Amino acid sequence: MKRYDLITPEGTRDLLFEECAAVRAVEERLQKVFRAKGYSEVITPGLEFYDVFNMKSRYFPQETMYKLVDNKARLMVVRPDSTMPIARMTATRLREQTLPLRLCYSQSVYRNKPSMRGRSDEIRQTGIELIGSASGRAELEVLSNALEVLSSFETEGFRLEIGHIGFFKALLNKLGCDSDTAENIRGLIEVKNYPALNDLLESIGDNEVTRALKQLPRLFGGEEVFSEAAAIYSDPETDAVLADLRSTYEKAVSLGYNGMITIDLGLVNRMDYYTGTVIKGYIEGCGDAVLSGGRYDKLLSEFGYDVPATGFAVNVDAVARAELKRVNFKPVPADVLVFGTDGYEAAAVAHSRKLISDGLTAETAVFDTIDEVRSYAAKKGIKRIDIVSDKITSENL
Repeated sequence: MKRYDLITPEGTRDLLFEECAAVRAVEERLQKVFRAKGYSEVITPGLEFYDVFNMKSRYFPQETMYKLVDNKARLMVVRPDSTMPIARMTATRLREQTLPLRLCYSQSVYRNKPSMRGRSDEIRQTGIELIGSASGRAELEVLSNALEVLSSFETEGFRLEIGHIGFFKALLNKLGCDSDTAENIRGLIEVKNYPALNDLLESIGDNEVTRALKQLPRLFGGEEVFSEAAAIYSDPETDAVLADLRSTYEKAVSLGYNGMITIDLGLVNRMDYYTGTVIKGYIEGCGDAVLSGGRYDKLLSEFGYDVPATGFAVNVDAVARAELKRVNFKPVPADVLVFGTDGYEAAAVAHSRKLISDGLTAETAVFDTIDEVRSYAAKKGIKRIDIVSDKITSENL
């Protein structure tokens, strides 16, 4: 029988010193930004009932969730997403709170994706949810936070893509295809697989809608995208979507990030989840999006609380890996190594506490001889040893 006691499961890994420091630095930086804007932190359970994610819109396919059974034979999942548990919590425990609610979180999600090479099934996320406002002002606040977050990362540059799921949904409604076909079209547009998308749409027919859908993955860039989109398809519904997106885009550009914001009408991820603006953020050194989110005005109604919401999540692990390429996160040696001679062990601990209270970092030596202490300090790069006996003497290495 093969043993698995010395390895981690597929899609997971241990983090060591520099990696841990990078992850914590990113989390703390994000939380500082969010707290300054009035967001309050919440934490949801790592285990949730399967029903929380088995809503009528099927936001998460059941095969992507890690499942288990409790002692009452109830089906549970390891949290695959943070927004839906926060929606559940808001609809129950925060229902009487004054709106809008500004919530933030830092926690891991777990998704089973066996087909993806080099996948991460455990993803550390930090994000925000702005709940209870359908105003464009809420949209602008979330975009502003996303841009501030992306600009704070220790990387060469960043890009924020803005789209609107309404344009794609309007075309699908006109096409009138079944849900499986719609999902296939969505998936091909999302990954910009032009040949497969063309083949699928040609099998449906040649009309104004299928021709527009073929062009959708190519509709990305600057302000010219709006006229290009209107040229391939125009009716009152799509015109309203483009007008809404243009307003959002112009406000975002006015924040001072011109050149770093692009329009992408091919942003069609999770179409049953999002209802309006969708965003994705990219940084230099990372091929996949490190930030994603958007408006999801119908989600909370599935938990019996019909209020609009918008937000985003940051893939902390991906950002930390990118920053590790540019920033030195190696652990810094302690300022002082404290050694208590025989009978002065407790006095050494007290001396370490005093050094720490003075703002230094101090290790207490656990060796029995001063020669072992000196050897350890040399290997660790500790430049000072305090020897505690009836008096305290210092050695500088």
